[in-house]
Amino acid sequence: QVQLVESGGGVVQAGGSLRLSCAASGRTFSGYAMGWFRQAPGKEREFVAAISWSGTRYADSVKGRFTISRDNAKNTVYLQMNSLKPEDTAVYYCATSRALVYAAVEYDYWGQGTQVTVSS
Repeated sequence: QVQLVESGGGVVQAGGSLRLSCAASGRTFSGYAMGWFRQAPGKEREFVAAISWSGTRYADSVKGRFTISRDNAKNTVYLQMNSLKPEDTAVYYCATSRALVYAAVEYDYWGQGTQVTVSS
């Protein structure tokens, strides 16, 4: 059974940093892309970043502030978030896909999410 478990969310002031982690089990993820998405209240889930063996992708809204990385030995993907803004407030989800893509529909397994709140 595939499981993704996010951690590292919390409350931070604007300009601060957080690092999210997503631990995967039930599958060897080294050959798969891992992505981060977020969903704010009343809004649709949106792509944040993704990583695979071929590279990384970022949403324009987080480029230069967020960095995605992975440790295949630990089956874990990370999202380092710097210079956080109130508009980054959302539930953040990790997910896995067979390709380095933006669309949520292309991701087959999802974690339960972790709340990130950025206060102004």
